[in-house]
Amino acid sequence: MKQTRFAFFLNKYFMVYLPSICGNTPRTIDSYRYAFIHYLRYLETQGISANEVELKDFNVISVSGYLVWLQKTKNNSVTTRNHRQAALNSFVKYLMYEIPEYLNEFQQILCIPVKKTAIKEISYLKTDGVKLFFAQVNNKTKIGLRDYTMLAIMYSTGIRVSELIGLRVKDVSLFEPPTLLVHGKGQKSRYVPLINNVKEIVSEYIKSNYLDEERYQSEWLFKSHMNLQFTRQGVNYIVRKYADKARKINPKLIPTDFSPHKLRHTTAMELVDAGVDLIYIRDLLGHVSVKTTEVYAKAQSEKKRKAIEAASKDIVGKEIAQWDEDTRLIEWLKKFNR
Repeated sequence: MKQTRFAFFLNKYFMVYLPSICGNTPRTIDSYRYAFIHYLRYLETQGISANEVELKDFNVISVSGYLVWLQKTKNNSVTTRNHRQAALNSFVKYLMYEIPEYLNEFQQILCIPVKKTAIKEISYLKTDGVKLFFAQVNNKTKIGLRDYTMLAIMYSTGIRVSELIGLRVKDVSLFEPPTLLVHGKGQKSRYVPLINNVKEIVSEYIKSNYLDEERYQSEWLFKSHMNLQFTRQGVNYIVRKYADKARKINPKLIPTDFSPHKLRHTTAMELVDAGVDLIYIRDLLGHVSVKTTEVYAKAQSEKKRKAIEAASKDIVGKEIAQWDEDTRLIEWLKKFNR
C-alpha cells in the first residue's frame, strides 16, 4: 500500500522534528502521540481509515469535530481537550513550513479557539491531615523506610512524581547545604534544598541500602520490589495506600481523590501560608513562570499556618533527628538562594 503524504509528514514529525529539531523529551512526544491516536480513531468514526488519511482530510472541519468528540464521546475534560489541541497545533506549525501551499487551511485550524477552563479549588492536606497521612507509614521496615523517604522528599520539596523517580543516588548531596539535583520538565535541571530532618531520613535510607558505596552512584535512588526504576503508577499506588489507611481513621482530613500531585499542592500551600516569596516557590517547584505559582497565592487561606518545617515536626518519628530549632524553611530558602 502506498504511503500517504499525511503519513509521511506525521512520521517525519515524530521521528525527526520533535526529538531532533525541537529536542522534546520522550514524555512530551508520547503525550503528542496519544493526541494523534485519538484523532485517527475519530476519523475512523467518520469513515476514514487510519492508513488512508490524506492531507486534505486534516482540515478545520475534522479537527473541530475531533475536539467536540473528545468531550462528548470520550468524556475528556476541557484541560485534556486543550492538551490534545495543542499537540495538533504543533503539527500544524510544522507543516506550515513543509507544505506552505496548505497555509490557508492550516491558519484556519490554528484559529480554533482554546476552550476556557473553570478554575478549580485547590485540594490539599491541612496540617492535621499531613500528620495523619505520614503516621500510616511504618518506617521501621525496609519497604516502609523507602516509602517514608519518598513521601518525605515529595512533601518537603514539592517535586513532581516524574522528578522523584528520575533521581539517581549521585543526585543526592548530603553535604552543607544538602540538596537534590532534580531533572525537571523540558530537560531542565535544578537544585532543590533538603531540610535537615529530611536530610537525616534520606541519609538513613541510603546507608540502610548500602547506596553510599561508589558502585551504586549511578543507580536509581528508589527502586520497586522487582529492583527496577519506580514508575508513576508505583508512586500513585503508594500514596493511595497510605491515604486510604488514613481516611479510614478520619475521612474528613483526607480527600478521596488524594494523589501525589495534591501532595505537591500541599507543599506549595504550606509555603504560601508561611509567607515565602512566590519567586522562591516557583524555583522550588520548577515552574517556568511565576504566573503558574500565583494560583496558590489566590487560594491562600486567611490564617497563616506555620512553615513546612514547623508543621512537620510531629510527623517525623522520635527515632529520627528533629528539626534544628534555629533553621526554619523560610530562612533556609532565603540563604540557599543567595
